Amino acid sequence: MASLMEDLIGVLDQESGLYEELLKLSGSKTPVIVAGDLDTLAVITDDEQSVVNRIVNLDRKREQAMKDIANVLNKDVRSLTITELISLLGKRPAEARALASARDRLKDVAGRVRLVNEQNQQLLQSSLEMVQFEMNIIQAAKKAPETANYTRMAGAAGATIGYTPGGFDAKQ
Repeated sequence: MASLMEDLIGVLDQESGLYEELLKLSGSKTPVIVAGDLDTLAVITDDEQSVVNRIVNLDRKREQAMKDIANVLNKDVRSLTITELISLLGKRPAEARALASARDRLKDVAGRVRLVNEQNQQLLQSSLEMVQFEMNIIQAAKKAPETANYTRMAGAAGATIGYTPGGFDAKQ
């Protein structure tokens, strides 16, 4: 059991380290998003994906360690949580403290990653809205006013000034 606990604590510590690496990458993405540097953003996103893949692998190891511990303790693996495991380690306070510390560290850094990612998501959304706004301005500028010609029924029959539908615009 002690070996399984050491493995679980080790995996949690490794995951925390990878989440801290992910936090640094996400934090470096913020000024890149503001600057609109798409090439650098692509590089950072690739680096993030690499870290996320390593986190997924460690997550599988953590799940396997929890499954092994649940089998030893004769508990349901689907309902056993790390918090419950900490409370079950009452006779082993050193392991309980180490596990609680690893869990708290992982929970803290994962929460900080989530906050930075939410901020980056809002920045990207704002950038997309700005691009859409600029596209609307460009499209509106291409539409010219109509002449004030009317038909007998008081409908507008004016032609658009300076615009020929389907025509080729050499300036674009």
